Amino acid sequence: MFRKLLEPVAPVTLHVDGALVTAEAGETVAAMMLRQDEFWTRQSPIGGGRRAPYCMMGVCFECLAEVDGQGSTQTCLTVVRDGMQVRRQRGRPGFSE
Repeated sequence: MFRKLLEPVAPVTLHVDGALVTAEAGETVAAMMLRQDEFWTRQSPIGGGRRAPYCMMGVCFECLAEVDGQGSTQTCLTVVRDGMQVRRQRGRPGFSE
């Protein structure tokens, strides 16, 4: 959906659902997720609808994902770091596949 206009100045490598992904040092997990082919971060506990980052400032809670084993992490407030493990949150926290 989105893409960076310039190549990352300081690339950071992390994993999203086990896949290797490159991000830029200093950007948020939500910003990195919006550039993925599947840009959603969680599924609604009711109905399973896919949700994606929306407000990008920590108000709406649409960007929740599991980061380094911690469920319901607001990815718009979480800065990427080398080796980080991100998993899309499926259903309620603690029930990720």
